[in-house]
Amino acid sequence: MPLQNRVTPFGEVIALEGRGLIMGNRGVLHDDNRRIVRPWKVRRWIACCIEFRGRRRTIMAPKRYTELFFLDEATAFSAGHRPCRECRYADYQRFRSLWEGCHGGPASADAMDTQLHQERLIGRTKRTYRSNIGALPDGTYVALEADPWLVWGDEVLAWSGAGYANRKRRPARMDVDVLTPRSIVAVLAAGYRPAVHPSADRS
Repeated sequence: MPLQNRVTPFGEVIALEGRGLIMGNRGVLHDDNRRIVRPWKVRRWIACCIEFRGRRRTIMAPKRYTELFFLDEATAFSAGHRPCRECRYADYQRFRSLWEGCHGGPASADAMDTQLHQERLIGRTKRTYRSNIGALPDGTYVALEADPWLVWGDEVLAWSGAGYANRKRRPARMDVDVLTPRSIVAVLAAGYRPAVHPSADRS
C-alpha cells in the first residue's frame, strides 16, 4: 500500500504509487506510524532533487521531516513550493533573480516564503484566483471542471500521478481558476521554464 506522500497540483497530500521527479517538504507532517496528521508545519515549502550527493533517507522516519513527492516541478510550483537553495542552488538563484525583477527589490528565502504562504492558502484551503487562460505562461496550473490541467504551449494537459495522459487545445479566451500562486506565475511569465514530466512532450 503506497504511503500518503504524493502532492497534487491542489497541494493535497495523497497516497499514490511512484515518486515523480521532484521531492520536497513542509516540515514534519506525519506521526510515528507514518500517518499524515497535518497539511503543513512550516512556511518554508521547498522543492528538492530526488537524489543529492548520495544522501540516503528513511522515508517518513519518526520526528523527521516528511518527504513529499511531485510529478514534476510545475506540479510543485502549483502546490506553492519553490526551489531548494541547497540541492537546487542554480535553479534557486534563477528563480530568486526573476522574482526580484518581478516583485521589486532584493528577496530572501524568508521573504519569498512569507509571500507564498499568503498566496497558497486561505486557512487550510487552496487559494486560487481568476484569470484569462490565454494570458497565462507555460507551466501554470488551472482548474477545469474541478480537475488540474497544465498550461503548456497551445495545449492544456491533464495531471495524473503517472503523467499527462490527456490533452486538449488551450482555449484562446476563457476565465479559469488559477492554481499556481500569483508570484510564481509572474516568475514563469518572466522566463522561468519549469521542468515537466516527459509525458508532456508530444513527441
